[in-house]
Amino acid sequence: MERGWFGWRKAKQGGGKEEEGRAKVVVDGSGIRQLVEDREAFGMFAETKFRQLDADGDGRLSVRELQPAVADIGASLGLPAQGSSPNADHIYSEAMSEFTHGHGNQEGVSRAEFQEVLSDILLGMAAGLKKDPIVILRIDGEDLRDFLSSPRYEPVAAAIFSQVGSEDAPLRQCLLAAVQQLGVDHGMPPAADAWVVENVVEPALQQLPADELERRASRDVFLEQLKKLLAGVAEQLQERHVIVAHTENTFDGSGVRRLLGNKFELDKLLDSVWREVPAEHRKKAPKDKEHLRVALDKMADAASLPPHGAVDRVDAVVDEALKVADAGDGKAVEEAEFKKLLTDVLGAVMLRLSGEPIFFSTSTVVHESMPGSSALLPSPAVASPPSE
Repeated sequence: MERGWFGWRKAKQGGGKEEEGRAKVVVDGSGIRQLVEDREAFGMFAETKFRQLDADGDGRLSVRELQPAVADIGASLGLPAQGSSPNADHIYSEAMSEFTHGHGNQEGVSRAEFQEVLSDILLGMAAGLKKDPIVILRIDGEDLRDFLSSPRYEPVAAAIFSQVGSEDAPLRQCLLAAVQQLGVDHGMPPAADAWVVENVVEPALQQLPADELERRASRDVFLEQLKKLLAGVAEQLQERHVIVAHTENTFDGSGVRRLLGNKFELDKLLDSVWREVPAEHRKKAPKDKEHLRVALDKMADAASLPPHGAVDRVDAVVDEALKVADAGDGKAVEEAEFKKLLTDVLGAVMLRLSGEPIFFSTSTVVHESMPGSSALLPSPAVASPPSE
C-alpha cells in the first residue's frame, strides 16, 4: 500500500537485506515545490483532488468535505489523528481556517479558492521542510543487533540503569522505562508509541521468564535481561518493520545572530510585531512576560528558534533572558522601548545559546493512512525504502 509523505513513497522492491535495513530518505520539501511550481501539473492535481472531495458535486467544498484534506495534511506532517492530541489539534484548526478564510465560510470553498489555499499550505510545508528536513528511516532490527554486539551496549545500559533502576522497582518496570531511553541511533523505534509497545516491545517481553520480571532488579540482572529483551525486539522488528520520521536540530544562536545583523529585516519584523499589539495597548504596551513572550514567538521563525512550548530547554533560556530584561515590573512602555526590549532579549538568548547550544531531536512512527483518507498529497517517483 502506498503512503504519500512529502514525495516519499513506500513500494515493494527487490534488493539485499543490507540495502533494505539501511534504507532512508531525506525529505526536504523539494517534491512539493516542484509540484506547486509546475502550474499546469498543480492545476490538474488540485482539480482532481477537488472532484474527489466534492462528494455532492455542487462545485463547492463544505467544511465536512474539507475534513479529509485537512486530515491528510496532518498525517503528512506526522501529526496524531485529529482529536487525539491537544498539542496537534491547533494545527488542524489553522489548516481548516486557511481553507475557510478564518471566518467559517458557510457557502464552502470554490475550486479557485481551494487551489490557491492548497498552494499556500503546501509551499508553507515545503519551506519548513527545507529549513528542517525530515529523515525517513526504515527500522528492521539490523541496527539494534549491531548496537547489542558493540562495545557501546554495556556503558549505555549501565547509564540507563542509573536513571531507571530502583531497589523497589520490579525488573519489568525498569525494562519498560529503559526501552524509552533508547532512540533511532541505537536502532530502536520510539517506545513511547502505543503501536510499538503493543506489537514490538510486549511480544519480546513475553519471551522473558515471568517470575524474573516481577523480582527486584539488580544492576547485573538488568543488563542481562535488557540485552535479551532488545534481542527479542530486534526479532520482532525483522518481522514487522517500523517506519520512523526523525528530525534533529541544534539551537546555537546563529539564527538570532543573523536576524540581529540584518537591520532592515529586524526593523520590518519589529514593526509587524508592534502592529499586532492589541489596540488598547498601542500607545503603551505592558512590559510583562506574557506580552513579550507572545511577541518573541512571532519572531521565532525568523530567528531560527522553536515556538514557545516546543523545546523546554530553549523556553528556559528565553525565560532567563526575560528576567534580565526585567519583564514583569508592572511598567508600560512605548513603541521604541518595547522594540528595544525585544532586541535585548534576543541578544541575551543569542549569547546563551552560543555558549551552550541545545540539541533537540524527535522521532515519530509513520502509521498507515486511516480508511477513508483522500490521499491528498502526491507521491512522485523517488528512491523508496521497501514497505513492510
